[in-house]
Amino acid sequence: MQSSKSSLAALTLGAIGVVYGDIGTSVLYAVKEVFGSGHVPFTPANIYGILSIFFWTLTVIVSLKYVVLVLRADNHGEGGLIAMLALASQAVKDKPQLRRVLLAVGIFGTALFYGDGVITPAITVLSAVEGLEVVSPHFAQYVIPIALVILFCLFFVQKRGTGGIGKFFGPITLIWFISIALLGVSHIVGHPEILWALSPHHALGFIWANPGISFIILGAVVLCVTGAEALYADLGHFGKRPIRLAWFSVVMPALTLNYFGQGALLLAQPEAVKNPFYMMAPDWALIPLVVLATMASVIASQALITGAFSVTKQVIQLGYLPRLNIQHTSVRDTGQIYIPLVNWGLFVAIVLAVVMFRSSSNLAAAYGIAVTLDMLITTILTFFVIRYGWGYPLALCIAATGCFFVVDLAFFASNMLKLFQGGWFPLVIGGIVFSLMMTWKEGRRLLNDKLRADAIDLKDFLESVFISPPTRVDGTAVFLTAEVGAVPNALLHNLKHNKVLHQQNLFVTVHNHETPWIGLDKRLQVEPLGHDCWQVVIHYGFKNDPDVPRALELLRGRGCELEAMTTSYFLSRDTVIPTIGGGMAPWREKLFAQMHHNASGAADFLHLPNNAVVELGSKIEI
Repeated sequence: MQSSKSSLAALTLGAIGVVYGDIGTSVLYAVKEVFGSGHVPFTPANIYGILSIFFWTLTVIVSLKYVVLVLRADNHGEGGLIAMLALASQAVKDKPQLRRVLLAVGIFGTALFYGDGVITPAITVLSAVEGLEVVSPHFAQYVIPIALVILFCLFFVQKRGTGGIGKFFGPITLIWFISIALLGVSHIVGHPEILWALSPHHALGFIWANPGISFIILGAVVLCVTGAEALYADLGHFGKRPIRLAWFSVVMPALTLNYFGQGALLLAQPEAVKNPFYMMAPDWALIPLVVLATMASVIASQALITGAFSVTKQVIQLGYLPRLNIQHTSVRDTGQIYIPLVNWGLFVAIVLAVVMFRSSSNLAAAYGIAVTLDMLITTILTFFVIRYGWGYPLALCIAATGCFFVVDLAFFASNMLKLFQGGWFPLVIGGIVFSLMMTWKEGRRLLNDKLRADAIDLKDFLESVFISPPTRVDGTAVFLTAEVGAVPNALLHNLKHNKVLHQQNLFVTVHNHETPWIGLDKRLQVEPLGHDCWQVVIHYGFKNDPDVPRALELLRGRGCELEAMTTSYFLSRDTVIPTIGGGMAPWREKLFAQMHHNASGAADFLHLPNNAVVELGSKIEI
C-alpha cells in the first residue's frame, strides 16, 4: 500500500515536470498578449471578463475535454494523436473510403505537430528571457542572443540523452508552479474581489457586449492552453490517474491563481500591462524569477523535443517516413531516443523563427493555428472512436463531442485571422512535412505494387533450386524482404555471384501494425519451407522497438538455432528512377526517388549487427 502511494506520488511529480511544463509557462505571455493587442478597452469590467474567459477556457478545453473525455480513449494504455488515429482507423475499418480520409486527416494533424514544435520552444524561451527587459531596459539588446545560446545548448545536449537531468524536471517544475501561485496570491490579497471572475457570467457578459472583439481575442486566449495536447500524448508514460491528479491538485490551481493575480495587478497598476507576469514580482525577486522561468521554459521545450523524436519513430513504423538514423541514449529505457535529422532540423527552424519574429509578442501572432487545428482534429477523431469503436448512441456521441467541436472551431477560426501576421509559418512547416509523409507512403505503395507484380514465388523457386542444389556453406543467412512469399533480390544475387546457399536460410518480413504494443507471445509467425529454410514474419506495434536479432532469438526450440557469430543479414534495397506518368505527379516522383536514395539508418533502426549486407537490386521506375 505504501509502495503504491509512493509510486503514485512519483508519477504525479513526473507528470508535473513533463506533461505540464508547456502549459505552465503560458502565464509568461497569455495575459500580456490579450491586453497588449489593443483590441480590449482597459476597464475593470473587461479585466473581469477576460479572466473569466481564461478560467473557463482552461475548464472546458483542458479539464473537461482532455482530462475527462480524451484520456479515456487510450490505445492499450497509450495516448497521442497517433494512438487516436490508430483507434479511429480501426473503428471504421469496414468503411475503407472513410478510413482513408481519417488517416489523411490524422497524418496532417501529426505533421502540424512539427510546426507547433518550432513555435513553442521559441516563444517560451524568448518570453522567459524577456524578463531581463523588466530588470533593466539595457538588457533588451541581449535577449535574442541569450535565447539563441540557450536553445543551441538545449539541442546540443540531446545526443547525450535526458536520463541524467530528467529526474530534476518534476521538482523544478513543481517549484515553478508554487512560485507562480504565490505571486498570484500576493496580489489577490490586495484585491480579493477579483475572484468574482470565477463566475461564468463575467465571460458571457463580455462576449455578449463585445462579440466582435471576443472573436478576435480568442486567438490570444488560446495561449493559455498551450501544451494541452501533451496531456493525451504522455498518457502511456504516466497513466490517467497521475495526470489527472497533477492537473486538479497543482497545475490548474496554480495557473488560476497566477492569472487572477495578474488581473489584480492590472486593476491596481494599469501600466503593468506591458509585462504583467514579471511586474508582479518585487524587485529583489526579478532575476531569480527570470532564471526559474528560463529553466521552466527549457523543460517545456525539452518535453516537446522528446515528443518530436517519439512521434517521428512512430510515423516511421507506420510507413509514412523513411527509416532514419535513430540512436538510443539509454541502455535501460528504450523510449529515450535521439534522431539527429529531426533534432537539428527543428533547431534550424526555431532559429529562423526567433530571427524572423524577434519577440514573444510577434511569435504569439504565429502561434495558435497549428495548435487549434490539432485540437479540432483530435475532437473529430474522438467522435469516430466513441461512435464506431465503443458503439455509443449517435445522439450521445454528438452531445459529447459537439460542444468541444464548436469551441475548437471558434478558436481555430479566430486564429485564422493571424494567418498573414505569422500564422502561415507553422502551417508551411506542417504542409512540408505532410507532403513528405504522403509522398513516401504513396511511393512505397507504388514501389511495392511493382515489386509484387515482378516477384518470383519463394516456395516454387526453392523447389526448383533444390532439384540440383548449390553448395551449402556453414552459418545462417537472414534475408529481409518487404513481401511475404517473394524471392528477395539479395538471394538471387548470392546464388548468381557466389553460387552457394547457407546451411540455414531465414526469409524475414517485418510487419508494423496500428496498435502501440505487440507482446513477445505474438511477435513471430513462422512457416517451415523445408531444406532448413523458414519464412518468418515479425510483428511490431508502433511503440515497440524494432530489434530483428532479438526477435529471431525466439526461434530457439523451433528447429532453428542461430549463432550470432555465424549469422549474416542481407537487406535488399532497390534503386528507384522517377518517370513521367508513373502514378504520381512528376515532382512527387522525383521527391520520392531522392528520399529513397537518401534514406539511411535501416540497419540501425532494426538493430541489425555489423554483418548486415545491403544488396542493391535492379532499378525500378515509378
